[in-house]
Amino acid sequence: MTLSNKEKMVAIISNGIAVFSLLQERDNLPENTTMYDFVLKIIPEDIKSELNIELVDEVFQYVSSAHGSQLQ
Repeated sequence: MTLSNKEKMVAIISNGIAVFSLLQERDNLPENTTMYDFVLKIIPEDIKSELNIELVDEVFQYVSSAHGSQLQ
C-alpha cells in the first residue's frame, strides 16, 4: 500500500511535533523557533503543496488530545 501525499504530510507533521517537543523539553531549540517554523523546515519539497496551517493545527490538536486521554 502506498501512502497518499496527505497521509505522508500527516505523518511528517506528527513526527515534527514530537521532535519539536523533545527539543523544547531539552532547551535545545534555536531561539525564537516556533512549532510552525520547525515543521515547515522538515517538510520535503515534493509534498509541500499539501501543507497548510489548518492541517498542522488539526494534527497538533489530535496528538495532544490523544496523549492527554492516555495519561488519565
